[in-house]
Amino acid sequence: MDLGLTGKSVFVAAASKGLGRASALEFAREGANVTIASRDLAQLQQAHDEILAQTGKQVLMVQMDVLNAEDVSRAIQTAVDSHGGLDVLVTNAGGPPGGRFTDMDDAKWMYGFELNLLSTIRMIREALPHLQAAGGGRIVNLASTSVKQPIAGLILSNVFRAGVQALTKTLASEFANDNILINTVAPGRIATDRIAELDALMAAKLGCTMEEVQNMNLKDIPLGRLGTPEEFARIVAFYGSFANSYVTGQSLLVDGGMVKAI
Repeated sequence: MDLGLTGKSVFVAAASKGLGRASALEFAREGANVTIASRDLAQLQQAHDEILAQTGKQVLMVQMDVLNAEDVSRAIQTAVDSHGGLDVLVTNAGGPPGGRFTDMDDAKWMYGFELNLLSTIRMIREALPHLQAAGGGRIVNLASTSVKQPIAGLILSNVFRAGVQALTKTLASEFANDNILINTVAPGRIATDRIAELDALMAAKLGCTMEEVQNMNLKDIPLGRLGTPEEFARIVAFYGSFANSYVTGQSLLVDGGMVKAI
């Protein structure tokens, strides 16, 4: 299938590792002109080199802290200036700290809000005029299966990821006439450093090994395994492509059937 991404300008946030990097790699494979953004320049360079080695395409690197509004504005403008516009935005940010309601003070609530919801708002706000100028575009918000079913011990993620999907649904209606399609793609248990970190925290809490925690979690996945970043990235690339011409306002779970909520 031709995704219609050849020569399109694609901005991927938090793309130095994990699902962001995998998504950027997939867009590059499809022939897009990709901008990757992250706080960590060393990891960003590694992502750049990996994408170049696997696709033969240069990607533009931009240092950006999603908590900094000026950084967000500068990074997206750099992509626009370098690639002659913007066609696709992939919003993304790391996960907030784990914990229960009683573990969270105002500072942690504010951090979770700024990291996972306000950063998405800022990126979309900066990108929208450029997508409108291009005659349409695609926005893909990376979130979590908690948009459908809360995850125990991740209250900050549960609350603010759900806010991302509410934003997706609202903006999909507001900007449909501009031919801007906006969707959320929500990973379940994908083999990334973030999942390993959460499994280690759970093992410490339960007093067991990481392997025991992993085996316990696999029982909840009908496909019986973790997903791969590459599998996730293929879904992101489709929803962020121009082969997707009629899906907007949706949340798609990439979770091997783990979430049972309708």
